[in-house]
Amino acid sequence: MQVPPEIVLKDVERTPLIDKLLTRGIARLEQVCDYIISTRIAIEKAQGRRQTGNPYRMRIDIRIPDRSDVIVKRSSKPSKRIPNGLAQLQTQQALKGEPEPERSEPIRRSPLRRRGIREEPLQTLIRRTFDLARRELEKVVDRQRGEVKVHPQQQTQAVIEKIFREQGYGFLRTLDGQQIYFHRNSVLHKHWGRLTVGTGVRYTLEAGEKGLQASTIELIDKPGAAEMHGQLHDLPDLS
Repeated sequence: MQVPPEIVLKDVERTPLIDKLLTRGIARLEQVCDYIISTRIAIEKAQGRRQTGNPYRMRIDIRIPDRSDVIVKRSSKPSKRIPNGLAQLQTQQALKGEPEPERSEPIRRSPLRRRGIREEPLQTLIRRTFDLARRELEKVVDRQRGEVKVHPQQQTQAVIEKIFREQGYGFLRTLDGQQIYFHRNSVLHKHWGRLTVGTGVRYTLEAGEKGLQASTIELIDKPGAAEMHGQLHDLPDLS
């Protein structure tokens, strides 16, 4: 991120748990898009006599190049009152990546059942708002990479020649023997983990700061990929 995230809390105590949730949420946004310019996060506790429980509002503004800001807003929703211990367990499980325990009864919002109903915990609001922001950001990034606009026939076939997992990038070998750089964020459908040396792919080119690079990478899961690898095996090493 080019600019440090801006976090604004109004009538909300900044606890270590809140900090941890915010840090994790921001990190996940950067996993989706590594060229975010800035992010602004605002959380406030709603005021008013008619507000009950712990009502909160959260907004995330994400600025990326060549695009209007991605803005996500969410307010805490009524939920069935649960023991504090279970709420804490749900948050701990979420931080570990585990699913939340299922509720035995569906949420009911009838005015006749308002007693015993409270707003969802702040921790839940933070997690779900970041989840929504991540989904919206993924849509924008996919559109920018041309996933929707590029027809498969306009893409060129190649194989993975080198891949550097920890650094997050690799190189393709094209049918004419060129070596093309690509970044993990160029891999469509979250298939970065499936790439190995020799994997057949389709790619599209764009002009980068250091020359041509692959703007999109799509795996080829069909017969013929292995044969294509054989065709490229005899090409001279360009590194």
